[in-house]
Amino acid sequence: MATDKTNKVPAQDVVLIGAGIMSATLGVLLKKLNPSCTISIFERLDRVTAESSDAWNNAGTGHSAFCELNYTPQKADGTVDINKAIKIAESFEVSKEFWSFLVENDIIDSPEDFIHHIPHISFVWGKDNVSFLKTRHQQLTSHHLFEGMEYTEDQEEIRRWVPLIMEGRDPGQPVAATKMELGTDVNFGALTRHMFQYLEKQEGVNLYLNHEVEKLKEKDGGWALKIENRETGKSFKVKSKFVFIGAGGGSLPLLEKSNIPEGKGFGGFPVSGQWLVCTNPTLIERHQAKVYGKAAVGSPPMSVPHLDTRMIDGKQALLFGPYAGFSTKFLKNGSYLDLPLSIKLNNIKPMLSAGIHNIPLTKYLIDQVRQSPQDRLNALREYLPEARLEDWKLEKAGQRVQVIKKDKKEGGVLEFGTEMVTAANGSLACLLGASPGASTAVSIMIELVHRCFKEQADSREWNTAFKKMIPSYGQSLAENAALLRATRTRTSATLELGTSHFEEEFFV
Repeated sequence: MATDKTNKVPAQDVVLIGAGIMSATLGVLLKKLNPSCTISIFERLDRVTAESSDAWNNAGTGHSAFCELNYTPQKADGTVDINKAIKIAESFEVSKEFWSFLVENDIIDSPEDFIHHIPHISFVWGKDNVSFLKTRHQQLTSHHLFEGMEYTEDQEEIRRWVPLIMEGRDPGQPVAATKMELGTDVNFGALTRHMFQYLEKQEGVNLYLNHEVEKLKEKDGGWALKIENRETGKSFKVKSKFVFIGAGGGSLPLLEKSNIPEGKGFGGFPVSGQWLVCTNPTLIERHQAKVYGKAAVGSPPMSVPHLDTRMIDGKQALLFGPYAGFSTKFLKNGSYLDLPLSIKLNNIKPMLSAGIHNIPLTKYLIDQVRQSPQDRLNALREYLPEARLEDWKLEKAGQRVQVIKKDKKEGGVLEFGTEMVTAANGSLACLLGASPGASTAVSIMIELVHRCFKEQADSREWNTAFKKMIPSYGQSLAENAALLRATRTRTSATLELGTSHFEEEFFV
């Protein structure tokens, strides 16, 4: 991996800023679509995936909307809106198609390096929450993307699914759970590293670690960038026809430096996170699921608690959280000046308006920061009634920057999703926001290609290349049940997800 280059970097076709899952995905897509294109990747840290894509920093490791209750909000009339869940579930299937292509073409040696089968479970308690989950299940299972999802209010059945959650629980407490066997755990750090290892071997691709983009200016329909080598302190310039800003929390300041009209009015609200990480091997082994609950009344969507089985560096881990906090940093390895320096004349009004409309969020974050170890244990005991503090340790998670954008009615609104900003001429694209992010990276990057390389993306040559990587390309998995079943069967086999019994029962 390149850490020191001369200042004579030739003009590039593509510059990717940030060495995370988004840049890796876009880099592989563009290299497959146009093998002759030249790509330079600039990462400010000394390794790839050191920020949001790292397994310990990433709160979502396989968002497919099977168990994440914040993707299915309940309406005033009691019905559940499943539109966002459908979109995310479909996007995740597209991601699995692309990852299957990587495995089939030896870009990744073994799917076990980054993806594993793990059931996705939603668990709630209390009469109103049980009613919500039952309605959610009924509405989701009316769509083929959620075919096979089980529902139960039987405590013994739930005990068979997730025994630790039921041990010590009040037998009179109303509870309910849904289970989707076709769930996965994805280590996006490992996946990203594999893609960068592939890219580095390709002609015309260079990865620069410890290099930070200081300035970028539109010039002659492309971009002129000033890059600092953080090891030597020396700077150099590079020109590029296209620039992608995929720097996680660091994207907003770079978007502001680009000065494109489309980037005006955007602000960012940083939120830090922490995990309780289990240190008891017996407990880790006994829990085999991703279990998502419902956020407390008045809490933001980012606060959805989950008890999460993960495979990290070949070892099974068990995490609970995330516990939110507040920091003015935009990156885990960022500066406390990130937030104040991001405030500009063009975004101060939306940021103030969003702040006024999100006072409960501010209170929630203050309460989270003030939590004691006992407070965190009490939150864990809602899921594991017999949890002991000595079996868990507190670890710092990643930093997220939620998007603040202009709104005609409110002045400014806080968005809890992913926002893509592109220049009118398609020469620059920037990705802001967080969840579901990494899990839907492939669909997001396909959309980016169509926005920024419109003429080529519509060509027969690129369409053929797209279909090689994503066989369902050009069709809707959300509308074609037979295509979805065939796609899931194929990708489950290629990715060795061990769900053959599920497929035989529901897909054949």
